[in-house]
Amino acid sequence: MNDYLKPVIPNIEANYGSFTASEKTIADFFLKNREKVDFSARAMAERLYLSEATLSKFAKKCGYRGYKELIFQYEKTLADRKKDASQRSRVALETYQELLNKTYSLLDEAQVGRICRYLGQTARVFVCGMGSSGLAAREMEWRFMRIGVDITSILDSDLIRMRSVFQKSGNLVIGISISGEREEVLYLLKEAYRNKSRTILITASRQESFRDFCNEIVLVPSLRFLNRGNLISPQFPVLLMQDIIYSTYLESDKQSKEIWHESTLKALKGESKTLRE
Repeated sequence: MNDYLKPVIPNIEANYGSFTASEKTIADFFLKNREKVDFSARAMAERLYLSEATLSKFAKKCGYRGYKELIFQYEKTLADRKKDASQRSRVALETYQELLNKTYSLLDEAQVGRICRYLGQTARVFVCGMGSSGLAAREMEWRFMRIGVDITSILDSDLIRMRSVFQKSGNLVIGISISGEREEVLYLLKEAYRNKSRTILITASRQESFRDFCNEIVLVPSLRFLNRGNLISPQFPVLLMQDIIYSTYLESDKQSKEIWHESTLKALKGESKTLRE
């Protein structure tokens, strides 16, 4: 391949240290630009406040026979970038669609109904997880607390173990572990179940042994088996299931829950009105 046919961006980057101040101005434009504009020598000279001769010298220093050849190759680079971006976007969207389809296939609506009844009947709710599952647990606390659920998220390993001591009949304990292998989460569920709390595990792992200490096992898709699963946040399958449970729970006594939600908004704004006027 001739030198002038090599991709423009790597060529500019490789020669950047040898450019003059004026040439670096040109280089910076081509390295940062993502749009097709008027790349003619005259238009670029006016845009960058440089001479057309400087553009020609810049092109030759990059290994091209002239500015026109540099631009010819650069426009191909822009087209390839847009194509790559389009492909990445499509793959990400297709992966989300696959995740939605798998969630629907795993969804047990009767189970969702039972969980919503537990939430309505339980005095205290604890939800635990670590890492990305911990972030999902915190999100669950924020969302359900705002519609009247007395819910506490536990994200720290030591706190999860200590909280296990205080679980009792009447509590609801929700553990989140996509792998189903997080020792601290399983420990809390086992101890809570032993102390007569209701227990729910949200996981992508179907293991019969979970039934020994879980009243409900909520299955979500595993990203490991999705096309390009690393494009998707590991929290997403859990958040999607939370959305389903949340929307179902909200429909029961919706007016009362919307009052709670509105009251939390007022509290955030510093208003002093009581929850119920």
